[in-house]
Amino acid sequence: MSAANFLEKLLGDAEVEWVPVSELFDLKNGYTPSRSNKEFWNSGTIPWFRMDDIRANGRILKDSLLKITPEAVKGERLFAGNSIIMATSATIGEHALITVPYLANQRFTNLTVKERFETQTNIKYLFYYCFLLAEWCEKNTTKSSFASVDMKGFRRFQIPIPCPDDPEKSLAIQGEVVRILDSFAELTAELTAELTAELTARKKQYNHYRDRLLSFEGGDVEWKPLDEIGEFIRGKRFTKADYVDEGIDVIHYGEIYTRYGVYASQALSKVSGAMAGSLRYAQPNDVIITDVGETVDDVGKAMAWLGEKQVAIHDHCYAFRHEMNPKFVAYCMQTSDFIAKKYKYVAQTKINTLLIRPFGKAKIPVPYPDDPTKSLAEQARIVAILEKFDTLTTSLSEGLPREIELREKQYAYYRDQLLSFPKPDAEAA
Repeated sequence: MSAANFLEKLLGDAEVEWVPVSELFDLKNGYTPSRSNKEFWNSGTIPWFRMDDIRANGRILKDSLLKITPEAVKGERLFAGNSIIMATSATIGEHALITVPYLANQRFTNLTVKERFETQTNIKYLFYYCFLLAEWCEKNTTKSSFASVDMKGFRRFQIPIPCPDDPEKSLAIQGEVVRILDSFAELTAELTAELTAELTARKKQYNHYRDRLLSFEGGDVEWKPLDEIGEFIRGKRFTKADYVDEGIDVIHYGEIYTRYGVYASQALSKVSGAMAGSLRYAQPNDVIITDVGETVDDVGKAMAWLGEKQVAIHDHCYAFRHEMNPKFVAYCMQTSDFIAKKYKYVAQTKINTLLIRPFGKAKIPVPYPDDPTKSLAEQARIVAILEKFDTLTTSLSEGLPREIELREKQYAYYRDQLLSFPKPDAEAA
């Protein structure tokens, strides 16, 4: 039996009430206590959630990586446990169920079930439905320099509540949906755990080999500052709302740490040709670098542009123009040593920002610095070795990552089908 047919059988003739998010939840923004006030952070006991927590520990959370003190809490009010956090800017759509009283940063909108619906809803059911809300969020962003969700539309987004006049039956239906999705999620996790463990081991092996290969211990090498090797050219602003099907190739800063790898030859997005004169471009063989990010690791992430033509870049990107092998430069910026040193060039405020002028003092190795021909040959040799490891560990079109992606897509499809409650004919048309 398909998920859709199972849902139809589960509902029977029961009615479904579609409730706007603003009626179902109390919505409040998170915030970041002042980083400069040590009293807010030293020996903190109150969970304060960021995107890092979801990335590190999953989507159902009871503790955070960072904690704050009671003095950092505005009005001494925490968000209630069994609330949902949804990223409505930056990494849009990422969400989690928080089971304890907490605070979260400003990238999250916090959804706490209103008292009227507490006895009518299963929070785990609402959490699962938020995957559909997340899909809507990704398609509905506002025009701004920093991508954010259309919050008016967000508040109007509707969530189905079965049997609104019979709370006991409603909770039974929601509970059955949760039971099935929990079971399927557990099975999916078991099936992917072994693949993920093997992939993690290979990535660790690759990172170790890459770092060692690019350390040039005992080799003929000179470590040069980036601003001596090349120059940084900042992009110009455009938004995801400017995207069109046909037009000028562009790269948005957020895509570099979510959709691209170490290098690319084709852009994933386009904007209208009418914007050509207002944009700034990376040329073939430039390395494109982000200057903001949700995490410090995201800031300064580098990608070599290998396209045959120039590509427009966002104003939160820099094109690093140089005469070296672009893939070699991008790989150098991935090493553990470079990332560790990069931290001191990042301003960790509400938005982590790369300080581009000091960043120009960061050094990368230039093999055989007195012989440009030999240097480029050595760079190409190293790139060829690293590409073999990179393909194995990061390609989504083959190998273990592809298997993991397929399992996750299978689960997402089944989940969405099981949550496809019927809407009134007028809305469904």
